[in-house]
Amino acid sequence: MFSRLGRFVVRFPWLVIAAWAIAIVAVVATAPKLTATTDQSDFLPSHYESIQAAKLQQQAFPNSNTPAALIVFERSDGAPMTDADSTAVTAAATKLSERNIKDVTGIQAVPPAQNRAVEVVAVQMTKVTSANDTHQSDAVKSLRDALKEQVNGTDLKAGITGTAAQTLDQQDSSTKGLIIIGVATVVLILVLLLLIFRSPIIALLPILVIFIAVSPLASGLIAIASNTFDLKIDSSVQSLLVVVLFGVGTDYILFLMFRFRERLRAGEDAKTAVVSAVTRVGEAITSAAAAVIIAFGALTLSTLGMFRSMGIALAIAVAVALLAGLTLIPAIVSLLGTKVFWPSKAWQVEPTGARFAAVGGALGKRPGLFAVASGGVLIALGVFAFGFNPTFDLSSGSTSGSSESVVYGKELLKGMPAGSTQPSQVYLRSEHGALSADELNAFGAALHVHGVGEVGPQPALSADKTVAEYQVTLSDKPESDAALKTVKGPLRDAAHAAAPVGTSAVVGGMTSVFVDFQHAMNRDYTVVFPVAAILIMIVLALLLRSVVAPWYLMASVFLGFAATLGSAVLVFQHLQGDSGLIFTLPLIMYLFVVALGTDYNILMVARLREEAREGHDPHRAAALALRHTGPTVAAAGVILAGTFASMMLAGNDTLSQMGFAISVGIAIAAFVMAMFFTPAVTALIGRRAWWPGHGGDAEQQQSQWDTEWTPSDVVSDARR
Repeated sequence: MFSRLGRFVVRFPWLVIAAWAIAIVAVVATAPKLTATTDQSDFLPSHYESIQAAKLQQQAFPNSNTPAALIVFERSDGAPMTDADSTAVTAAATKLSERNIKDVTGIQAVPPAQNRAVEVVAVQMTKVTSANDTHQSDAVKSLRDALKEQVNGTDLKAGITGTAAQTLDQQDSSTKGLIIIGVATVVLILVLLLLIFRSPIIALLPILVIFIAVSPLASGLIAIASNTFDLKIDSSVQSLLVVVLFGVGTDYILFLMFRFRERLRAGEDAKTAVVSAVTRVGEAITSAAAAVIIAFGALTLSTLGMFRSMGIALAIAVAVALLAGLTLIPAIVSLLGTKVFWPSKAWQVEPTGARFAAVGGALGKRPGLFAVASGGVLIALGVFAFGFNPTFDLSSGSTSGSSESVVYGKELLKGMPAGSTQPSQVYLRSEHGALSADELNAFGAALHVHGVGEVGPQPALSADKTVAEYQVTLSDKPESDAALKTVKGPLRDAAHAAAPVGTSAVVGGMTSVFVDFQHAMNRDYTVVFPVAAILIMIVLALLLRSVVAPWYLMASVFLGFAATLGSAVLVFQHLQGDSGLIFTLPLIMYLFVVALGTDYNILMVARLREEAREGHDPHRAAALALRHTGPTVAAAGVILAGTFASMMLAGNDTLSQMGFAISVGIAIAAFVMAMFFTPAVTALIGRRAWWPGHGGDAEQQQSQWDTEWTPSDVVSDARR
């Protein structure tokens, strides 16, 4: 099949390029705009209590008085607020109200904190109706401009925090992060490809193809899918999308170009070499991409909308990158021929270095030592994974620590309960008519449980007085472990138990959303992980025609996942002192490490099988596979790990943790699993690794390896 595809592409390159151009124009012209949401409640199913509370709020309190933003005032010298300062704050609130800022529906000064460290002005705004709604963000911008005038020349300083301000800062951080990630990724790929091939044409080829063809086509298809299936795209998905398109796309192009160069050195002409490259590496690339697509596709089984949309988006991106690697790139290379390597002439001569040959020779002679050493590294790092603690701090985690909402969110805690930035709401709903004063008072009193800082003195009532809304401020930060424990246990239990006969109670707010997220994530771990593993094992079994190899290959990938999570825990929790890692990290990391780790395993094992079929015994096959495929895996691993590492430059904890974990996972997959552990274990298992297939039927005696073969027989260098 791949041979026929290669011949077709080489015979009709302009037809292939024209087909891509038509597809790009058609998709881009018809695709809706791809937008992201920062509202975490958008991702939960409707049966969760936090979502039921949100729906009840929309029905009963369409003009809820819950502040969208909080203006925090404090003295510039850090001293307690004086009566004169409080008067100035009240005057400032009045002047801001008189400005009639668009979409600001109310501004109200709140009495100073008991210790007079800060004073707060609550701001109500027009409710957000969709992910594209920028009313609140625009209002925050206007408020910040007006606020500077009010504190200028006074002893006070002030800043805006709260939900609307955090959303604005997250959007700004995401935009800046995308630019940084995009630039860093492109520069890294250019530099590495220049070092590897010493040709500006090859260095620019992946960048231009991905930027001009792959990215717009994939983004358009993702937007169409999101619109068709009503998927919510999380802001972090767009950052991942940039890295996946450039990183994975470059990897697939790199796999093809290394094999193309190898066939040229074997004496084939350029067009024949392109056909041979597609024929020989097409199955491995397609199988590798299938593993990635299946892993991401398994996310559609998640109960969380953010993961379902992420899975579909990234699966589409990888599929388009694969299609480009098998059709568009071969078409362009067949037209350029050997000019693609200009001005370098190194492609004409086999390198004379012996780095990978020497390593391959050592592994072939002592596979047991390499298996134990590489496996030991994975296990040692994996031990730290047991210390993983999830954190739900998505607000500050998705924003720069210097952003105004984060800075003044911390300042607010000097004088207010930690939950002030995002209070929880408890709703009491009557099925028998208006709620009585006794019912309201008794229910409100029951909400004063351990972990609750304060309960609003008077609940808000719906127009028909059948629904009451209680503002509950937690003693701990809304995203903290302690706050989640309070809502999940004492607060929900007390609310449900205290609801009078004929009424029902639900707890809402962001902390309640996080509690439900935690429950949904635990469920997803038990479904997505095994399904992805089983489907990838099926792909491996079909590729290798073996029921043995998939088991130890997946075992190595799981060890790699544990080592990656352990590395992240070691760096961020133990060395950096963070309270935990972002709660979505294990699932995202699992899929990337399993899928992309399997990529490199597939490439290595496919070459192992190829060498075994050519008559080499298992030890020599492992050495030759490392000689031929080691440079490809190393180069691809460096590029892909580097592109994900660029996420650490975005300036927020979420992307930093994600970028670090995935880049480390890819490095482990390439340089520990695929390069050492997998070939060493395969050499130890021998021909049985291919059972019941016939990949290892051609066998030589072990003594022949020991007496006749030396590393100099298969010389190579790192640029190979």
